[in-house]
Amino acid sequence: MLNDSLRRTENEKLLAMSFMLLMTAGVLTGCNTISGAGQDVQEGGKAVQDAAE
Repeated sequence: MLNDSLRRTENEKLLAMSFMLLMTAGVLTGCNTISGAGQDVQEGGKAVQDAAE
């Protein structure tokens, strides 16, 4: 009985850690994507400014 309870607790911890790892990876990927989009917009603005001069 005790072994079943401990095994379930260990599985829950493993599941929680896996979920946290996936969420962290998703957040970091999102940050890189948004950063890249910001750079693209900035470069587009520079091109428009250069064309206006």
